[in-house]
Amino acid sequence: MKTVITAKENRIESKFDLRFGRGAWFCLYDSETKTTEFSENLFAQSQGGAGTKTAEMMIELGVQKVISGDFGPKAKELLQQFNIQMVILEDDEKTISDIIHLIHE
Repeated sequence: MKTVITAKENRIESKFDLRFGRGAWFCLYDSETKTTEFSENLFAQSQGGAGTKTAEMMIELGVQKVISGDFGPKAKELLQQFNIQMVILEDDEKTISDIIHLIHE
C-alpha cells in the first residue's frame, strides 16, 4: 500500500507537517517494498488551490492513504471521490520514522 505522510523536510527523521496542501514535503512510503521516497510539494507556495492540486498529485501517484494534520474541504472531497483514505494526526512532534513505525503496529 502506498501512503503519503506530510513532512517538514526530505528526510526520515524530519518532523511531521500538519499541513496537507501547504506542507513542504511528501514522504511516499510503500508498505510492500518498505521503501520511502520524498517529493517536494511544488504547490506549497501557490496563490490558491494548493489543496486541490496536491490532492490531484496524490491521485496521480496512486496513493491509497494520506496522513496529515488537516485537509481542506475541496481536497477532502476530491480524495474521497478516489477512495483515498485520510488519516488525521495532530502531533507535529512525531517524526516520519515514528509514523512509519505506527503503521506497522
